[in-house]
Amino acid sequence: MTMAYSVQQHLHKVGVDYDLLAHPHSHSSLHTAHLAHVPAREVVKAVLCHDGDNYLLCVIPASHRIVFHWLNKMMNGQYQLAKENELKSVFDDCELGAVPALGQIYGFHVVWDDCLQETDSVYLESGDHEHLIHLNHGAFMQLMGLQEHMTISCPEEEYADQLKM
Repeated sequence: MTMAYSVQQHLHKVGVDYDLLAHPHSHSSLHTAHLAHVPAREVVKAVLCHDGDNYLLCVIPASHRIVFHWLNKMMNGQYQLAKENELKSVFDDCELGAVPALGQIYGFHVVWDDCLQETDSVYLESGDHEHLIHLNHGAFMQLMGLQEHMTISCPEEEYADQLKM
């Protein structure tokens, strides 16, 4: 598989230009960035969260981590990471752990991090562990369209400091 069927259908329906970038099999978004030879800040990861009643797909750079107290304050909730077994049933046309950053396709509310406004290119999971979808800035903004954006993450190296606050 190179791309999840629902992702492919959505990209064609919206009509954005994209490229597929093949890379060796990876096990995390940071590993993907390394193997694909692209900056980790340009590889986005989709993190599925829930507050007990509602799911939320957070889109952040691979080089970042969600700061849950920021997310919860902004969304007025108590979000936490969804369990891996929840991902399998929801993203049924994707390999486990290769969640595309297009949660709206799967019926999820999406929030993307403001720092992604600063990237010229964005690479997102295609639904498998061996291909990335490459989008220019305009195409990514078009796909994010009406989705909310706010500051919900920080660089990995600053994460421990944010937990103390």
